[in-house]
Amino acid sequence: MHAGTGGLENLIEDWTAAELRGDTALLGSILADDFIGIGPRGFVLTKEEWLERHEAGKLRYEDFGLDEIRVRRYGEAAVVTGRQSAEGKYEDYELRDQFRATMVLVKQQGRWLLASLHLSPIAGPP
Repeated sequence: MHAGTGGLENLIEDWTAAELRGDTALLGSILADDFIGIGPRGFVLTKEEWLERHEAGKLRYEDFGLDEIRVRRYGEAAVVTGRQSAEGKYEDYELRDQFRATMVLVKQQGRWLLASLHLSPIAGPP
């Protein structure tokens, strides 16, 4: 992580921990009200839909991490890229995946929020 990112580092760490635990209270406070998540197969989820996967018990992680993190800050916005790895279950589907993640964070009322997340599968070398 690059120096000078302030509360961004904490937000990213909190988001990663909340996803792993399925902590919808923490996730709800991290995601902007108009959050949009774009999944690795192109589906689009609102904040409510993102949280519902955890609330309904459809999504359960055994392991969840984010590394290779790069933060680029643009005033009250930041673009974060990294590699997300996940192991667990979505309904009856076994998850054991790695994705390139692009996150857009915005500063609103003095705190950083996750406004958008886009995941792309890592298929291996071209």
